Formats: sequence, structure tokens, C-alpha cells
Amino acid sequence: LIKDKKIKKEKPLPEITAEEIPFDIPENWKWVRLGDVTFIERGGSPRPIKQYLTDSADGINWIKIGDVEKGGKYIFDTKEKIIAEGKKKSRRVYPGDFLLTNSMSFGRPYISKIEGCIHDGWLVIRDLKGYSPEYLYYLLSSSNLYNQFCNKASGSTVNNLNIDKVNNSVVTLPPLSEQKRIVAKLDEVLAEIKIIDELQSQYASNVDALKSKIIDAGIRGQLTEQLPEDGTAEELYQAIQTEKAQLIKDKKIKKEKPLPEITADEIPFDVPDNWKWVRLGEIASKISSGNTPPGGKKSDAYVKEGYSFFREQNIYNDGIRSEGLVYISGELLEKRPNSTVLPKDILLNITGGSIGRCAIVPDDFTKGSINQHILIIRMINPEFRAYVHNYICSEQGQKYIKGNAIGDKDGFSGGRCKNMPIPLPPLSEQKRIVAKIKDVFGALDERDRL
Repeated sequence: LIKDKKIKKEKPLPEITAEEIPFDIPENWKWVRLGDVTFIERGGSPRPIKQYLTDSADGINWIKIGDVEKGGKYIFDTKEKIIAEGKKKSRRVYPGDFLLTNSMSFGRPYISKIEGCIHDGWLVIRDLKGYSPEYLYYLLSSSNLYNQFCNKASGSTVNNLNIDKVNNSVVTLPPLSEQKRIVAKLDEVLAEIKIIDELQSQYASNVDALKSKIIDAGIRGQLTEQLPEDGTAEELYQAIQTEKAQLIKDKKIKKEKPLPEITADEIPFDVPDNWKWVRLGEIASKISSGNTPPGGKKSDAYVKEGYSFFREQNIYNDGIRSEGLVYISGELLEKRPNSTVLPKDILLNITGGSIGRCAIVPDDFTKGSINQHILIIRMINPEFRAYVHNYICSEQGQKYIKGNAIGDKDGFSGGRCKNMPIPLPPLSEQKRIVAKIKDVFGALDERDRL
């Protein structure tokens, strides 16, 4: 480019010193000065600008800092245009050029999608093909580079960046293929953050409502990216059916009447293409309620020490609570095999005011039992349990449970639970959804403690 006189030859930039390197990078990356991998020019303003403005549609786009959206990424249009004579005293920019604010709120990057002219409040940065355009945008948006800009900005009334100082900024240069992977991951994470931020702004004063909306976004596939390497839920579903058939053959579970196909009217929302709507009973090995020992408190059924006997007051969405917990003997437990609770089971309250409350039995639990107001939901693949628990706790899961409760005590039966439609993602994505919800809930709880 210098030989072709497309850019000017400049004085070589100094070597990067150890003191300028802010953090360690992978061995196949490189620290460079921004001016070594980009070409930077300053804008210019024809003065007085008013005599160059035009209402003509044929005018040249006049790109002003005050007209661009703070926090935006692209420049698609301008509010004003200038006549052709104005471009001689300005700086011409083209689609794909990077524009960096040089005054006012300096250091904000934008990618121009239009041809136009810029005033001297901008710097234009042209990539010399060392960067993926999207990676360069994220690089210019990074706190590391912004902090360098802040340290280098000067001016008596308004902080400004000159070209030399921007050229001397120290930045990372990863291999191009890795830049693209970084961009893909950042796009995914930022999309998730955007959803969460929007939900937080809507439900900032109601943490419970916010948590419900976060779960809802998760079970719709809005918090996670769908990855080809995850496979499909159809493949996962078929594997579960094969495993279930083997459990029936080995007489570990009973064969039951096939559940009906899910109709279009039963599907409450769209899910990603590689997900599948299934009935909960199709992916569970056991869904059944317990019963209360004859006599209850009035008999000798409860003992001071023994096996946990869970009642509805022990079951909460955030786990099993020990307040009011009673115990039964091992002998009585053996007489109640259909009510036996095992590690990793899901317990669901199915009557009264606590209907819909749901807890996962800890992995280190031994054995226990339940009364008739609770359902045991045991997954064929226990790794499903956390995702299924989130779905049951979701607004849609609760709507199904309460909408299918009948009787004087609003009872939700095991049969109706088996028929519950549930959106099934591939297992890897289930785990990402659960982890994302857990992280967000942790952040919200930490915020409330501050």
C-alpha cells in the first residue's frame, strides 16, 4: 500500500516493552501496536459547515458523532448531507471503515455501512487485513483499549485522542481462525446478556417475576446457542425409548399404555429446530404419588430416627427443607415400595396451596418416602432432572399443572403429569440452559444481599 502510494510511509513504531503488556496471552497470539496492523486518519470539517449542508438527496452523507446511537455498532444513515465541494475539506470514509470517536465521548467504535464524510471529531481506522472485522470491533470496544485511550487523551476543555497515541496503543493479535471463534462466542454471550438485561429492566422490582422470565427464556432456547455438535432431541428421544424398553424387558419398570401423540393445540410455543416436544411420561421411568401411613401422627408410624418421610411442607423449588420433617422406620419403608424416594428423584406437590412446588432430591440422599400429596418423578436419564425441574417451575409448567388440577383440593394426578408436554433440547444444551439459569439466579441473589 505504501509502494502504491495508497497510504503514507510513517516512522516505525517503538518496540513493545514488558511494562506495557497488561496480561498474558496464548503462545500463538502476539502483542502488536494498533498502528502496525491498521491505518488511522483524522477527519476534517469544512468551515463554516452551514454553507456546505444540502437538502438534496444527491448530497454526501455527513456523519456526526451527535447523530449516532451510543452503544450502537453500525452507521447506516445520516441526518444531514453536504455538497460535493465539502468533501475536499473533510475525510472520505467507505463501507467497512471503522470510525472512532475522538472527542465528546471519545473512544467509541462504529462500523460504517455507508460512504460519506467525517468531521475532525472522528478518527477513521482501516484494517490492513490482520483482523476479522467483527473481532476488530470487539477489540476497539474492549476495556483494555479504552483504558489506554483514557490515559492518552488530552485537551484543555475536551479530551481528545491524536493519531500518534492511538497508533501506539497495545493490542492482541490472535490467529484469524481463532478471532472468528472468539467473535462467535462473544455474539452468543452478548445475545444472552441482552435478553437478561431486557428482562431485568422489565422486572427490576420483582425478583421472583424476573426469575420466572429467565427460566421461561431458557426453556424456549433463548438463553443458549443451538450447536450442530449437540445432535438433535429426536436422537436423544430415540435413545431414551431404547433404554426404557430395556428396563421393561429387565422387569425394572412396568410396561404402560403408550401415551397419545402431542397435538398442535397442545404446543404452547415454538422451540428451536433441533428440539422436540415430548410427554413427560415418555422420558420418565416412574411418576406416582405416595400415601400416608395409617394413623399418621396418632399412631406410632413416625419415629424419632429413621428414614425421611416428606410432606408438602418440605418441598420447595429451591430444595427440600427440613422444617417439620418426620421419619419412618426401615420396616415401614420396605412395605411402601411404590412410595420410596431415591437420590436424584424430582418431588412435586400436587394438592392445595402448595401445588406446583417442586424439588430435586440430593445426590447423597439414601432413601425416604412421601405422602399422597406428592408425586415422585424419576427420569430414565437422571441427567435430565435439572432441566425438567426448571421446566416444571416455569410459568408454562405451572400453568399446565394448575390448569389440569381437579377436585375440591385442586389435585393434579400422576396420569396428567405423565401427559405434560415438555420441550426437550439435546442433553448438552440442557446442561447449558441449567448452568445459565443458575448463574443468573446467583447474580440476582448476590445483588439482593448487597
